[in-house]
Order: sequence, then structure tokens, then C-alpha cells
Amino acid sequence: MKIAFVGKGGSGKTTLSSLFIRHLAAAGAPVVAIDADINQHLGPALGLGDEEAAALPAMGERLPLIKDYLRGNNPRIASAATMIKTTPPGEGSRLVRVREPNPVYDACARPVELDGGAVRLMVTGPFTDADLGVACYHSKTGAVELFLNHLVDGPDEYVVVDMTAGSDSFASGMFTRFDMTFLVAEPTRKGVSVYRQYKEYARDFGVELKVVGNKIQEPDDIDFLRAEVGDDLLVTVGRSDWVRAMEKGRPPRFDLLEETNARALDTLRATADATYERRDWERYTRQMVHFHLKNAESWGNERTGVDLAAQVDPHYVLGESVATPV
Repeated sequence: MKIAFVGKGGSGKTTLSSLFIRHLAAAGAPVVAIDADINQHLGPALGLGDEEAAALPAMGERLPLIKDYLRGNNPRIASAATMIKTTPPGEGSRLVRVREPNPVYDACARPVELDGGAVRLMVTGPFTDADLGVACYHSKTGAVELFLNHLVDGPDEYVVVDMTAGSDSFASGMFTRFDMTFLVAEPTRKGVSVYRQYKEYARDFGVELKVVGNKIQEPDDIDFLRAEVGDDLLVTVGRSDWVRAMEKGRPPRFDLLEETNARALDTLRATADATYERRDWERYTRQMVHFHLKNAESWGNERTGVDLAAQVDPHYVLGESVATPV
């Protein structure tokens, strides 16, 4: 299952995504965790020290390798240099799977040991001084989008992405790449403003969206969120001594997480799992093509010097039964 955590800056989405990743790992589920946020805090939230987190290989810096591998022998893609972040797979493209090793994982993923197991952690890489004035952050997240476009995952497999804050993901089609999007919202007017943006933008794309109320202190906070987001409010999370200890770099055993918060994580997993039966690979592929053609027309054709519409394989549908060429 592909799961995104979104929300405004400071809402607690990285904390909630890290708790959910730990929850899955403790249950023995295979997990690929991806930090696609400009601030790159997921590694430390999963227990890495500052030096360990800084040493993680950046996907954005390995984009040529990622493109070359995913291109495979797809005859519609003349070279890896002509691939852009929205390039969809076609006959001959290589796919990536959660459990199987591949060169992308070798180059970009590192194991992080957690209670009960390990997860693969991938990061876009930070926005550096060298990028100022010459690059946008989407040049980093493009590697994540290309990876997701070529990902095939099944039930009880999880890819959890800590997304960039606010509504930046709508600059591309990445917001449609998920089975479930959990929007973390505080009980404030600003806290629900991103929810309204997401709800409006995602309305025409079948995006599964649920709200996780965070930093809840009193019943009135829940009443406020319920009034603002209605039935989209799935669960709420309150103060956590476990999280406070984790933020100080001294997390207790994960099975000591407060029972109410552990139940909230159970609900998140059950809600994400329930989307599996509603999967529509044809719609998923169609949306990839839609955003690829939009990006090709607006900037991709000019950037690469080729007609990127020719990369679309009209008969190809991504799905769990699609074989990956050697």
C-alpha cells in the first residue's frame, strides 16, 4: 500500500509518519520509508543521529542512475536523458517492488533498525546552498515521483512517504500516486486550510483522503475539527510522553507507546489496508499519462528537445501481474 502523510509545516506529519512506520515495522510488515519533505526530518524521527541522517544517499543526486535503471529496454524512451519526473512505464520498463532488491535500493536506500524489524529509508536529499537561485525543490522530489510511477506493491506491503509541507505536491501528479493520503491537521484555522486545498485539488482524481487530528488537548479541539472536516476526520492524537522522549533522542521501547495512540495507529493501518480492494490500476495508469502529457507540453518537450508524448505506451497498464524485464 502506498501511503502519504501531508499537512502544513509544524502540523506533526513527520512525527505521525514516523510513528506509523514504527507501528508497521513492529508488526513485521515490509516497509519502504521515503522522506520527500524539504526539511528532511524523517531520519532523525526514526532514531538516526544527525551525522547518520546527513550521510543518507540523496535520491535527487542519483537521478541519472534511477532513470537508466527504470528505462530498461523500453523502445519508446530514446535515452535516460529524455526521461522526466512524470515519465510513465511501458513495455520494456523495469519496475520496482517493495520486497525485491534492485539497483535503486542499492544506491538510494539504507536499512534502519526499529523495534521488531528494519525498514528501507530513502530520502530526496536536502535543498542546499548550491541549489539557491538555480533549482526548485521539485527537481529533488522528481526522483520520488519517478520511483512511485514504476512501483508495483501488493497487500501487506507498505511505502510510506513524508511529503513536502503544504500543497506543493500539486505542482505535479505525485498526489495521485497513493492508495491513502493522511492529512495531519491541528485544531486551528491554519491547521485545516491545507485540508481544504487538498480536498479541492484532489476532488476530480479519486484521491482517498482522511484527516488525522494532532495536538489535541481538549474535547473542544475534536469538536472544532469535526465541524471543519466532517466525516474525513478519522482519528485524533493527543499529548504523548513517548513522542517527547523520542524528540529528545531517547525513545522508549515502542510497545510502551500510549494505548490510545497505539489504537489510532491501528486505525490508520486498517483504513489504508481497506483501500486495496478498491484499487483501479487502469485509472492509476491513466492519471500518470495525464500528468505526463501536461508536464511534457508545459516544459518537458522544450527541456529535452523531444516529443515526450511519444513515451506513452497506449496499451500498457501497470499492475501487480506485470512482469519486470531482466
